[in-house]
Amino acid sequence: MREVYLVGAGQSDFGSFPTESYRSLFKTAFEHALDSTDGELDRRRIDEAYIGTLGVGGRQLGLVGPSVTEHVGLDGTSCTRIENACAASGVALRQAILAIRAGAADTALAGGVEVMNDMSSDRTRFWLGVSGETEWERMAGTTFAGVYAQMADAHMGEHGTTREQLSHVAYKNHANGAKNPHAHLGFECSLEDAIEGTTVADPLNLYDCCPTSDGASAVLLASREVAEELTDNPIRVTGSGQASGRVGLFQRPTLTGIPATEKAAEQAYEEADCSPEDIDFAEVHDCFSIAELLAYEGLGFCEEGEAGPYIESGATMPDGERPVNLSGGLKSKGHPIGATGTGQVVEIYKQLRGEAGDRQVDGLSRGLTHNVGGSGGSVAVHVFEEGWA
Repeated sequence: MREVYLVGAGQSDFGSFPTESYRSLFKTAFEHALDSTDGELDRRRIDEAYIGTLGVGGRQLGLVGPSVTEHVGLDGTSCTRIENACAASGVALRQAILAIRAGAADTALAGGVEVMNDMSSDRTRFWLGVSGETEWERMAGTTFAGVYAQMADAHMGEHGTTREQLSHVAYKNHANGAKNPHAHLGFECSLEDAIEGTTVADPLNLYDCCPTSDGASAVLLASREVAEELTDNPIRVTGSGQASGRVGLFQRPTLTGIPATEKAAEQAYEEADCSPEDIDFAEVHDCFSIAELLAYEGLGFCEEGEAGPYIESGATMPDGERPVNLSGGLKSKGHPIGATGTGQVVEIYKQLRGEAGDRQVDGLSRGLTHNVGGSGGSVAVHVFEEGWA
């Protein structure tokens, strides 16, 4: 199997940008990715492109991939649009990796884009809801906050997870995001603020929920032969896993876990020939605070039911044993649905190269990304390491 290397990564700011379009946001991310490469990569060498987007708002549901790649000068380049809800660009990344491994491409682009703030809040909720189970959840009035609230309530009842432990997610991720110039909500909050937030869907409050954001991200992947031309500071993609799960929460055997996370992680760890204990840091899908705690357990960072005490111990703080969401995560950096998965990879790229500025943590050599679609209908997990194979 051919080796795959991460040779460039960039993103736009995440936030609310009424004067930007999905094309202009993607162009910003793509140009930042090109600029981030050590050598000069001619965009005409990109063989395949995979673009993740849900198409919130319905402005360009058809052919959105070619619409953005043509805008950045990739005329004629093979392009595929990926729709897997919030895991769209995590899955786009996997497709780009598979294309290089298979020999169909030597250089590939994976990215994503979403515009979510140019419509009413009611219409935004409709577009968020289209990724939920339609017949028995969405049409019955259940929102995504409501679905994750059921998971949080079940975890609290079954494992004794506390209100304060949920709030540690917002407290930590806002502290990290305050150091990220691209973050949508780049401010710190106290643990007390996070505990006392206005209720959204009990037991979740405002600080438990990520924002809806506009933004784009892009990463560049290459075979070893191309990577050797570009850099002496390689980052290798050592593991790629993807799994699907039941779209409806009521269809699953448990409310306190996401089985697709466990399956995707198992595959990624096996390919990378490593275990959870070997992961130095991670970017995980924290659309709601309970989602980050479920990720700890599904990825094997702690035992089932122990995520609350695990975050409370400080293990996932920047100075902890395994920092999580140094970028600020979805909670603070933001969540432009189609751009989130490859946005996580941007942080991996910067941390492993020592280019993360004020939020840089030294001594990291192996990172992981975890991207979830809906409430667990699709999950992509990837492992990255410094150095040549």
